[in-house]
Amino acid sequence: MATYVDILRNEFPEIDSELFDYITGVLDSGGADFEDGEEVYDAIGGVLQEVSADSKNEDDIRDICLQMFNTLKLNEKDSQKASAPLVLEEASASQASSKKDNRVDQSGKNRSYDIRIENFDVSFGERCLLQGAELTLASGRRYGLIGRNGLGKTTLLKMLASRNLRVPAHISILHVEQEVAGDETSALQSVLQSDTLREDLLNEEKRLNARIANGTADGMESVRLSEIYGKLEEIEADKAPARASVILAGLGFSPKMQQQATKEFSGGWRMRLALARALFARPDLLLLDEPTNMLDVRAILWLENYLQTWQSTILVVSHDRNFLNAVVTDIIHLHSQRLDSYRGDYENFIKTKEDRLKNQQREYEAQLQYRQHIQVFIDRFRYNANRAAQVQSKLKLLEKLPELKPIEKETEVTLRFPDNFEKLSPPILQLDEVEFYYTPDQRLFSGLNLSADLESRICIVGENGAGKTTVLKLLMGELTPISGVRQAHRNLKIGYFSQHHVDQLDLNVCSVELLLNKFPGRTEEEYRHQLGGYGITGELAMRPVASLSGGQKSRVAFAQMTMPCPNFYILDEPTNHLDMETIEALAKALNKFRGGVTLVSHDERLIRMVCKELWVCEGGQVQRVDGGFDEYRDILQEQFRKEGYL
Repeated sequence: MATYVDILRNEFPEIDSELFDYITGVLDSGGADFEDGEEVYDAIGGVLQEVSADSKNEDDIRDICLQMFNTLKLNEKDSQKASAPLVLEEASASQASSKKDNRVDQSGKNRSYDIRIENFDVSFGERCLLQGAELTLASGRRYGLIGRNGLGKTTLLKMLASRNLRVPAHISILHVEQEVAGDETSALQSVLQSDTLREDLLNEEKRLNARIANGTADGMESVRLSEIYGKLEEIEADKAPARASVILAGLGFSPKMQQQATKEFSGGWRMRLALARALFARPDLLLLDEPTNMLDVRAILWLENYLQTWQSTILVVSHDRNFLNAVVTDIIHLHSQRLDSYRGDYENFIKTKEDRLKNQQREYEAQLQYRQHIQVFIDRFRYNANRAAQVQSKLKLLEKLPELKPIEKETEVTLRFPDNFEKLSPPILQLDEVEFYYTPDQRLFSGLNLSADLESRICIVGENGAGKTTVLKLLMGELTPISGVRQAHRNLKIGYFSQHHVDQLDLNVCSVELLLNKFPGRTEEEYRHQLGGYGITGELAMRPVASLSGGQKSRVAFAQMTMPCPNFYILDEPTNHLDMETIEALAKALNKFRGGVTLVSHDERLIRMVCKELWVCEGGQVQRVDGGFDEYRDILQEQFRKEGYL
């Protein structure tokens, strides 16, 4: 059975790639809403008439549209049969929209790049995430989507990317979700290939030049080649490799790495590659889900600079408060199954939200008092015949009053790190003239000298691959120096939080069992109390760890780490799965802790709130930056300017 794509190619063999993509995009996104062949004709008939260049009359075009409609309906039935068993397991979205509105969007008559979606619901299985929500994304603005973990931020991005929520067909969308597949393609070429228009034009140019060279081309193909040259010049195709290289360099790819095959990169680097491809492709709507999780401080700073000049629309989910302050123009707050919009960055959101909540509470209390006043009158004269008309009037007045609700206070997140231990006299922990490598031909560190005590608040930063985690493992004694000495106080007790902490949890047991297996001999009440200090309470503590969210697993890992009451914490990227409220709670808990702290983090706010010393891991050394994070940012900005990455 021919598909509408087959029909389009057979009936219009000379159609150019841009029009082909446009027409198939209209049919892909709107197929379910067409009621007959005439509606397909209304959507794309005019375009097909232009493509045919008078070789087909109006009746021919209508007949072709009817054929396409029939294939669309067959495909729709097949799709419904195939997907029916999965309905309850996947996320779904519904919204109130007219077929007329859909057809206007799909026909391309509405060329606005603003997105407005009204009165829509989003659910995951039987759980309702959004109900009667509204979302407005104005073209060219940069939106930060925030909210507690597990409320549906990632699901909303997926609904937009898959167009389960109605987005006009002419608006291109890119969702940075999955890492690039590894193959022989170089990193640079992979990024260049993300611009499909440029790739199609170059391939067509190559094909036409080959036909001209062997003398098989006709006059129309020579004309088409001239058109292609014009389009390539218009999109500045010759500058594309340089632009792609700048993006890759900004995200940490050295010139050598840019030429490496994608199969040689780890998953983290292939996620960076996916981000680079999206930045290079420049979609009308860019969807980013926690983009800073995969990046080091240097790459985050570059990305902040790059996105500040982004011309189209961005919707980004991030727990990085400083990143949001640097990048976004608006905040969308997901809570209570609704979306609230705020102009300005995250700091402005905090202030405006507090003002809104105060006003909401004042209005609620004033109305409550007014209702009570009217109710007193009604109760007093309800059975008084002379006042019956007034009572009825008051009852109608109550019915017409809008229903105001008191403010919903979100549960405050608190973390606690026990510190009922004896103070230790320095020296506590030292590395003296340490040399280390994994293979002799790739020396990682030499002459490394570091020291920490119970007063230490140290943050280690540096590019991915510079050896930050290796330094932590040398400090813990998990790795043994090739030469040099690690010295540790005999009463030093280290608590370690790995950036891969999920891999170290037994996912098949509940949180209470996990602590029992790790620290036997205590009561269930003690285990529950320990977990409760990290927000794992009630039935949540009895669920299998595998069923918990990423943030909840992190809390379980914190509970496990602190159970033996360490006096020194070593934390490797502790914020990766935490929401902003939990990051704030983590910072406050570390500040109250009376022991030592050394951490690796890319979260600027956590670094500024907690750390007194900044160590930079670079070039086989770890150097202290006396000016702290401000000086480090200035150093990186100057490097960007010198290297032309801004």
